[in-house]
Amino acid sequence: MFKEFKEFLMRGNVIDLAVGVVIGTAFTAIVTNVVNGLITPLVGLIVSLFTKGKDLNEAMSVLDWTPVKGVTFAFGDVVSALITFIITGFVLFLIVKAANKAKNTATKKEAAVPEVKVPTAEDYLADIRDLLVEQNKAAQENVEDK
Repeated sequence: MFKEFKEFLMRGNVIDLAVGVVIGTAFTAIVTNVVNGLITPLVGLIVSLFTKGKDLNEAMSVLDWTPVKGVTFAFGDVVSALITFIITGFVLFLIVKAANKAKNTATKKEAAVPEVKVPTAEDYLADIRDLLVEQNKAAQENVEDK
């Protein structure tokens, strides 16, 4: 059972998945900080211009609904999460697009390199044969000259 588990872990797909999860976690932290540090304040600035001084939390709380005391449906949080999701998806799309473009460029450069013909054993044997034929001709000419 341990051997099967070891084989499972050593497959390329599992390792690729683990790397993807780690990179995805790091990427999520980057996107979260970009959204919280840059985009949310920008949206808050725009909202404050339209609501005359209310901050983003107050403006988004307008979307919340409290039908009974103590029960609040936080639609503002849902809208905020949707905006974060759309931004994350768009940034991920741009990164994948750039990576694919770089990969295609590298592939085109590899394809542009001319192939070098590697001599085969038959090529070497043909060269040896030709040299032997030339040596025999030279030897026969020397014999005829004498």
